[in-house]
Amino acid sequence: MNPYLTFVEGIQSGIDAARNFAVSGTTEPIESDSKVLLFSPHPDDECIIGLLPLRMTRETKMQVINVPVTYGSNVERQAGRAQELDDACRFLGWDILNHSDGYASLEMDDVVAILKQFQPEVIVMPHSGDWNSRHISTHFMVMDALKKMDSAFSCMVVETEFWGAMDDPNLMVEADAQTVADLVAATSLHTGEVARNPYHLLLPAWMQDNVRRGGELVGGQGGEVPDFSFATLYRLSKWADGEMRKPYEGGRYLAADENPATLLSP
Repeated sequence: MNPYLTFVEGIQSGIDAARNFAVSGTTEPIESDSKVLLFSPHPDDECIIGLLPLRMTRETKMQVINVPVTYGSNVERQAGRAQELDDACRFLGWDILNHSDGYASLEMDDVVAILKQFQPEVIVMPHSGDWNSRHISTHFMVMDALKKMDSAFSCMVVETEFWGAMDDPNLMVEADAQTVADLVAATSLHTGEVARNPYHLLLPAWMQDNVRRGGELVGGQGGEVPDFSFATLYRLSKWADGEMRKPYEGGRYLAADENPATLLSP
C-alpha cells in the first residue's frame, strides 16, 4: 500500500469540491500616503501575483492601487472583465485606477502621469521575460516611464513572474493558508476567465512549487530551504538616481510573521 495515495487523492478531491465554490464580499480600501502601484497587464494578474501587495495592505497598512494596463484584447469581454476586476479588488481591499479613456490600453505617457500623481513608495510589474507579450511590453513601458521621471524620484520596484519564471529572483515571500485562500477567492471572481480555465484552483500548487524553486534560486544552490508551505517569488530592486539598484546582495526570505515594512528600507 502506497501511503502517498491518500495524500494525492486528498489534493484531487479538494480541487473537485472547490469547482463548485462561490465567494462574495468586500473589504474597505486603506487610504494612506504610502502607496503601492500594481501595474497589471490584464485583469486577474493582480490576484495571481498579489501576495506581497496583499501583505503590504494588511500588515504595513499601505494603500494598494491596481493599475490595469489593458482589459484584454477581446473587445466584447472588456466591460465584463472590468466588472470582474472591480469585484476582485474590492474583495482584497484594493483601489483601482480607472482609465480616463474607457478600456483603451495605457501608454507610456499615461504611466509617467500616474507616477507623478501618486509618488508611490513601491511599484509592481512583470519582469522582462514573463513570456506573454503584454506582460513583457508592460515591463518595458513602466521602465521607460521611470526613465522619464525627475532624478529625485525613487521607489522600490517589485518584478513578478507567472508565465515565464525568473532565473534570478531575490525574494521569496511566504503566505499562510488564509492569505492563499483569499487570493484564490479573489482570482475566482474573474468568473469569465476561470469558467474557460479554472486556474484559480491550481494557484496553491503553483505557490508550493515556488517554495521548491525559491529554496535554491533565492537561498542559494544547496542551501537550507525554509519551512514554507506556500510562497511567491519576486525580484526586488530600488529605483534611485535614474537607475535600478540591488537593495542587498544575494537573496532574502520574508516569513509570514515578518512585516513587509522591512523591505522598504533595505
